[in-house]
Amino acid sequence: MPIKPENKKLYPKNWKEISLYIRKERASGKCEFCGVENYSVGHWVEDKFFATNEAIRMNEMYGLNVYESIPENKDFVKVVLTVAHLDHNPSNCDYSNLRALCQRCHLRYDAKHHATTARQTRDKKYGIQYLFQS
Repeated sequence: MPIKPENKKLYPKNWKEISLYIRKERASGKCEFCGVENYSVGHWVEDKFFATNEAIRMNEMYGLNVYESIPENKDFVKVVLTVAHLDHNPSNCDYSNLRALCQRCHLRYDAKHHATTARQTRDKKYGIQYLFQS
């Protein structure tokens, strides 16, 4: 995930090298939660990722039509690995606190944290009264 300009100062100067090491060397180019490969292109069907070449191979080998289970309006996605801070603290770059995650796993992991910080931002900006507005 891109670093917001206002948060850039929280990251160490060698963040790019740290991130590259976590994604390429330690995680071998795969999400450390779900195992999807970096730069794969395909579809998520429930909790399974079907890369386009994997779907074609399954069709050929097993006579399956993976594409029948994909809604027509669903676009292909390209997986890009990111590095997540498990404690949500960008200055804590201890390797045990970092995980290489696909966008989907990273967003899922951060969902609760994002909700909390969004609430804090609204509270700070609007105060409690925003809750009672219709």
